[in-house]
Amino acid sequence: MKVSKIVIRSAAALVFLALCAAPALAQRGKWWQDERFRRELSLTDEQSTRLEAIFQKHLPTLRERMRTLNQAEEQLDRLIENGDEASVIGYVGTVESARAELNKTRTMMLLRMRRALTADQWAKFTALADERGGRGRGRPDRGLR
Repeated sequence: MKVSKIVIRSAAALVFLALCAAPALAQRGKWWQDERFRRELSLTDEQSTRLEAIFQKHLPTLRERMRTLNQAEEQLDRLIENGDEASVIGYVGTVESARAELNKTRTMMLLRMRRALTADQWAKFTALADERGGRGRGRPDRGLR
């Protein structure tokens, strides 16, 4: 039972970290405001402003969906602790639905961010992300290439 809690909490923490920034290098923060990224991608002030606006527009919804997911996971933890298999099985769909809504919102934000970049900038961005190991199995820009 305790392993399930650890897995659930770890997954929630990873999702939260991913939400704090855009497609890759979440640990670095808002990549569109980072001088190195701006320089290497040749981001204009207008693009950086547009990326920030996209992020800010989606942030309240992302936070709300994250809260909903956290609440659902906490309820699932309580059900797991009670050991009622039928209740757990019945509630897993609620948790996964909350997770799907969060991921859908985040994916749409990332799609809109990608559209703010030129094809050349996107290619440079993905190369930088690959170089830093920011992509892979759970890569945050999955499906946006």
